Amino acid sequence: MKYVSLHDRLRGPIAEALKKELGVENTHALPRLSKVIVNVGINRSKMEGKDVQEMISDGLMKITGQKPIFRPSRKAISNFKIREGLIVGAMVTLRGKRMEAFVDRLVSYVLPRIRDFRGLPVKFDGHGNYAIGLTDHSIFPEIPATDIIKTFGMQIQVTTTAGNDIAGKALLKQIGFPFRPDRKSAEASAA
Repeated sequence: MKYVSLHDRLRGPIAEALKKELGVENTHALPRLSKVIVNVGINRSKMEGKDVQEMISDGLMKITGQKPIFRPSRKAISNFKIREGLIVGAMVTLRGKRMEAFVDRLVSYVLPRIRDFRGLPVKFDGHGNYAIGLTDHSIFPEIPATDIIKTFGMQIQVTTTAGNDIAGKALLKQIGFPFRPDRKSAEASAA
């Protein structure tokens, strides 16, 4: 059986399934993936130093295939011991083919490798966008187990062109995101 990339599936079977599910005739009116943002917060108390920033940069570069941008703090917060201009995070914005390849790897390889995984929560932002928080970067197959000095968490934000949560969930479900079943429908089927 030949493997079909997400790029080809988005324009073929996924588009046809979305047309039926959403009742949309025009292919150009269907929801699409717009961008994927991968964020890593750098905790000053646990992750201090240039070597940790370099480790996070190398890890993100291997995972996404793109060099991350380090984000400085915009203002000083004394309770968190943060000064203005201090590096507090790293981010990568993916678009196009790199975005589709990353989402394909995320759904196919990474999410099944999470220990005790029972599905993703169904919480969208109201505009069809979705965010996933991962606590360990070592679940990505690009990171060899021998290279792990410290683990870091990340947030993955999937931005879509869907205007509402229903269309956004339909798109991500067709792509293959393993959402948890709704409690209401699970309770109804059990009764």
